[in-house]
Amino acid sequence: MIQDDIRNEIKQAMLAKEETRLSVLRGLLAAFVNELVATKRKPDELLSDEEALGVIRRQVKQRKDSIEQYTKGKRPDLAEAEQAELELLEAYLPKIMSRDEIRPIAEAKLAEMGALDKSKSGILVGAIMKELKGKADGGDVKAVAEELLA
Repeated sequence: MIQDDIRNEIKQAMLAKEETRLSVLRGLLAAFVNELVATKRKPDELLSDEEALGVIRRQVKQRKDSIEQYTKGKRPDLAEAEQAELELLEAYLPKIMSRDEIRPIAEAKLAEMGALDKSKSGILVGAIMKELKGKADGGDVKAVAEELLA
């Protein structure tokens, strides 16, 4: 279970005195508890790995948004700190598929759904994302879908 792995890594980070890693892992554990509370479960329960990955993906998205905002605000020091946290979080996610790996799945899904026009690209993207279950970046899936419908 991912949640148990995170708890064990918190102990290792404490022993190794890795402040950034410890901070990220503690924040992640807090996000897991928040997810449990939000889904009306007890805070001491465990999330399934799929739920835990969803929480980690949200944390990754937050870091990316923060990096973008700090970069626009000309705060490279803060953007750099967020980048370090982002790299730690991404280590827990499965490898993201490339556009070349997404294309055959998208083509199969398009063939299955029949002829769609460009205005229905959102439906195609949703269907592909559902099939890939978080193994691909939404932006890449959208780009592939738009290429196929062009």
